[in-house]
Amino acid sequence: MVPDTKVALITGAGSGLGRALACSLSRAGVAIAAVDRQQDGLLSLTAELQRENRPISCAICDVTDAPNMQEKVSTLEHRLGPVDLLIASAGIGGRTSSLDFRPDVFSALVAVNLLGVANTIAAVLPGMIKRRRGHIVGISSLASLQGIPGMSGYCASKAGVNALLESMRLELKPYGISVTTICPGWIRTPMNDDMKEPLPAMMETSVAVEKIMTAIRRRRSFCAFPRRLVWGL
Repeated sequence: MVPDTKVALITGAGSGLGRALACSLSRAGVAIAAVDRQQDGLLSLTAELQRENRPISCAICDVTDAPNMQEKVSTLEHRLGPVDLLIASAGIGGRTSSLDFRPDVFSALVAVNLLGVANTIAAVLPGMIKRRRGHIVGISSLASLQGIPGMSGYCASKAGVNALLESMRLELKPYGISVTTICPGWIRTPMNDDMKEPLPAMMETSVAVEKIMTAIRRRRSFCAFPRRLVWGL
């Protein structure tokens, strides 16, 4: 069970970690408001959960489009009820080598990984403040803790997520709203399929989901794993 959580909004829910978290929360009795920019993943997720008679409502939306996010989240809350738990999971990867630095690639990473998180939070936060309860969870990365050669855009975008959530955590605590920053290492998801070099301490998605679900239940402020890589950083 996930205490005080009836409805969870999850971005990037059509595939990878977002989808796995949606399934785990659904089986814990939480209604899922799923957002993704790809229709196929949402249709597949909906079919899977509906076969188990579990409540789910979906919306196709790009998290970089703030007005559309507001509209789609409002529609989802009308169908399912107010969002108690937000998991901002939508994200992209990509190389940004300093030897061939491309500001357009850098901007795209920041737009999805940082501004997309801000747009998603903005869509649910006024309601949480009004109700004086809620839980915001942002999926960051261990790459936020230290620069990695060739990945400056990804590292910078995730470091921004950490700063955003830390600032919000302090300000929102008096309103009964918890904020959790999740910093995983490498997870076996479609986003990492095209990485050419070996990735250290690669985790299966199920392992990451178990750790994240524990952090959500305990409303931890910060959760970083696997321990081996955390110690190294």
